[in-house]
Amino acid sequence: MEPLTSRQHSGLLTDLYELTMAAGYFQSRFNARATFELFVRKLPDERNFLVAAGLEQALHFVENIRFAAEEIEFLRHLPLFRHVHGEFFDYLARFRFTGDLWAIPEGSLVFAGEPLLRVTAPIIEGQILETCLLSAINFQTMVASRAARLNIAAKGKPVVEFGARRAHGSEAGIFAARAAWIAGCQGTSNVIAGKLFGIPTYGTQAHSWVMAYEDESQAFDRFLDVFPEQATLLLDTYNVRAALRKIIARGRKPAGVRLDSGDLAADSRWVRAQLDRVGWRDVQIFASGDLDEGRISSLLRHGAKIDAFGVGSALVAPTDARNLSMIYKLVELERDGKVREAAKLSESKSTYPGAKQVFRFANRAGKWQKDLIALASESHPTAAPLLVPVMRAGKRLGPPEPLAAARARCTESLKHLPARLLSIQHAAPYPVRYSQPLKNLLQKVRRRIQQRS
Repeated sequence: MEPLTSRQHSGLLTDLYELTMAAGYFQSRFNARATFELFVRKLPDERNFLVAAGLEQALHFVENIRFAAEEIEFLRHLPLFRHVHGEFFDYLARFRFTGDLWAIPEGSLVFAGEPLLRVTAPIIEGQILETCLLSAINFQTMVASRAARLNIAAKGKPVVEFGARRAHGSEAGIFAARAAWIAGCQGTSNVIAGKLFGIPTYGTQAHSWVMAYEDESQAFDRFLDVFPEQATLLLDTYNVRAALRKIIARGRKPAGVRLDSGDLAADSRWVRAQLDRVGWRDVQIFASGDLDEGRISSLLRHGAKIDAFGVGSALVAPTDARNLSMIYKLVELERDGKVREAAKLSESKSTYPGAKQVFRFANRAGKWQKDLIALASESHPTAAPLLVPVMRAGKRLGPPEPLAAARARCTESLKHLPARLLSIQHAAPYPVRYSQPLKNLLQKVRRRIQQRS
């Protein structure tokens, strides 16, 4: 993958408390091998499932994380680090990730509580990774999950990601296009994302093109002169019906027309009828303009004659589920040859201890029936384990997976999802259970902590 910025591997891409803990572990000689897990505690009400995405960027960061000399010097001069020994900064200068990673592959469908990523490494290494891992996987999983809903609502009609201008920064726009492509979108308007990831790019014209010409007909003609085979002409700058009549009168058939405002259902029906009347049945009608899965579903229910949709804000800056509340928790420590499981026990935010695996059970027809979150040491021969090893001793176990493979995985996974979950409405949750050995371990840890307190 081509680099996006000169700082994309910086060890400073983290929250300060990760580095204060790292300094504390180092200076107190707390040497332990730790296991952390990354997961979503609870699905938003607007999601029946999630689409895992962002793993490639996470792995790329982990494999290449470094602390440059000027970054270490910056840390030395922070007042908070006044009493930190110089040896810690020497350690940062040679810092590399040396641990192991297990992950659920991109494009997989996941549910609440299921670890998308498991990190086992010296505790400082695992701690420093937290912020960047959460950032990469949370954002792309959020976008991919929304994209899947949009494609479900479109009922097989293409959805193109149009969100670069609505994204919270250019890098967010790039990775939103990537995540949307994994979850089934037809392509993106984001040119750099197309180049970086091999995603098909799409573009029409803006209202400014039409407004720049005194005569709307001339604006259409000049665009067709440059793009005679692929021009998509924008109809709603002034008046949809007048614009289409001008195009038809010129006798120059465009590849498509776009509606960006107004009554999309009624206008699309009228436009389709006029195009068909003159024999232009292959001219596509493209719709955009603050679309989301609710509007797309409503348009199709009301007989809109729309062939494809462009979606921006709803993908890159969703308002229905702004955050997945993804978390990264310590679950196990090995120190001086002894293993100690860890869990958070607060009433509303408790977690399960121990390194875990997720097992997925299906019926004879291949439809998924339930998932089981279990200890990594457990065996369930009739189920498929979801977490697979992706990095060992700081090295990736294979080359980056083609993005097309993640896209195909998502497409195939949706075929196995229970039908009720293939809805943009809130459905009865998919069954996710915890194994009995895992429940027993939680009780054991709870008793141990209570006895010591």
